Amino acid sequence: MRRRSGIGASRLLGALAAAVLLAGCGTDGYVPSGPFRPLPEGAPPEVGPPSSSAPSPGPGEPAEPGSGEADGDPNVMASGLAVPTGLVVLPDGSAVVGERDTGRLLQVFPDRSPARELMTVPGIDTAGDGGLLGLALSPTYLEDGLLYAYVSTATDNRVVRFPMGGTPNPVLTGIPRGELHNGGGLLFGADGSLYVGTGDTGNLALAADPASLAGKVLRIDVFGAPVGAGPVYSRGHRNVTALCVGGEALYSTDDAPDELNPVTEGADVGPRRPVVSILDEEGGLGGCAAAGRFVFLGALDGERIHIVTLDEAGASVDDPEEVLGGQYGRLRTVVLDAEGGLWVTTSNRDGIGTPAEDDDKVLRILPPSTAGNSPL
Repeated sequence: MRRRSGIGASRLLGALAAAVLLAGCGTDGYVPSGPFRPLPEGAPPEVGPPSSSAPSPGPGEPAEPGSGEADGDPNVMASGLAVPTGLVVLPDGSAVVGERDTGRLLQVFPDRSPARELMTVPGIDTAGDGGLLGLALSPTYLEDGLLYAYVSTATDNRVVRFPMGGTPNPVLTGIPRGELHNGGGLLFGADGSLYVGTGDTGNLALAADPASLAGKVLRIDVFGAPVGAGPVYSRGHRNVTALCVGGEALYSTDDAPDELNPVTEGADVGPRRPVVSILDEEGGLGGCAAAGRFVFLGALDGERIHIVTLDEAGASVDDPEEVLGGQYGRLRTVVLDAEGGLWVTTSNRDGIGTPAEDDDKVLRILPPSTAGNSPL
């Protein structure tokens, strides 16, 4: 069940305004902090050939996709993309988005300048729901310029890291690969640990098996070594598509069934009660972002953003509210930036949606301005 329309829009604007306060004072416009800095890395990972043989422009060259300016929609930062999935916001306020099916990384700007193609991550295998499934910035990105990606190859799912324009190197390999439920959630915690959300590949027994990396939330360091007794932080998950932190609590989204779950060390989420469950027709959860007491969930099948309000104990206060229902089609990744803007990717070219001519898109929903204007 959920509430919608004006109430949901009001809740979204209030939540985004709260995110601004939590993030601290931001700038009023986009100010680039400088170009990407390719850094040398070691040998490439043992992965299959790239999914596309087409050459890609070098970093900084304009990409083929356009910006949202042409269609006049102030919420559209970029259009004409191919299933944008992973997204991270850079320190300069722009974002890097990865295309699931091509492995391309593009820089997208909050002033709606044309997107720029940066590189293509090689070795992506897109069978089933695999591909480039998640992105995370190194906790020391300003010093090392490294990105982390969760990708599917022909033989496994794995985490790799690379400088922009450089060679991907394996961080964690051997995550079971299937036609479905390949996971993809990536999140660095406050302590610098990398949390990795995996899928059960359609086999529930793997999720329950503590010796398997499937159907888990894993915790590793920046080099791929386990943090603690082993890499398995929690088990019993079906398909962890996203991870987010609200306050000091870690949450995961699961799209089979559609749930927002609390994640705690050593727990089996199977028998535990979720924070909130979403009806199948309103679900297909693919994204998670949190600010204070609010959690934003991107829904593919539901074609909306669910807003979950939590109490001090981390329980859902009421039924989730919704915004953007049916406006942009299937919605996947959601990420909050330092100014309280909510970045959202659409997923209408994933073989299930009904794409418009200018799909797929990257959206950015702004908090209320000082003049009281609403972007919704």
